[in-house]
Amino acid sequence: MSDERSDEQLIDAVLNGERSAFGLLFRRYQYRIAHAVMKYVHEQADVNDVVQESFIKAYRALPDFRGSSSFYSWIYRIAINCAKNFAVSHGSRAVNSFDVDAPETESYDSSGKLTDTDSPEALLSTRQLKRKVDDTLASMPEELRTALVLRQVEGKSYDEIAAAVGCPVGTVRSRIFRAREILVKAVSPFMEHV
Repeated sequence: MSDERSDEQLIDAVLNGERSAFGLLFRRYQYRIAHAVMKYVHEQADVNDVVQESFIKAYRALPDFRGSSSFYSWIYRIAINCAKNFAVSHGSRAVNSFDVDAPETESYDSSGKLTDTDSPEALLSTRQLKRKVDDTLASMPEELRTALVLRQVEGKSYDEIAAAVGCPVGTVRSRIFRAREILVKAVSPFMEHV
């Protein structure tokens, strides 16, 4: 059994009775799936449980896999649904945080003077901005938030996002545009003081 086989070849092998081929699919994607699940589930033990549940569901549903999307897109959708169900059943928000990059220790103001971004005022402003971003994301419609997080946090292409959420690329572009618009409007008052 070779790791060089494509996903399609491994799926065919599983469907023809070679159960160990599914283990190769699991090892190939478990970390990427775990990373995606972490956006919804925050304890490592729970992440592991959700990942395992996702792959078990995929294994059971493998005979129904049509191949119209990649195996990764298919298992990704299963995992995100499992993660969302877990988050809801445990009373969590769907996305806990959209991290704002930590500022560099020094930067320049509009006049070109060196400023200290670790001052209490700057740190408070950064915390307030992060809270505003988190609150804005939490209040967004789920389809907009999901598209934005997949694009901005996970770096997915528009095609990958469309496959993952099951909608046309044009719809994905529209959702990301609307989500960014909402986010920019929410944080623009903070940018006036920078």
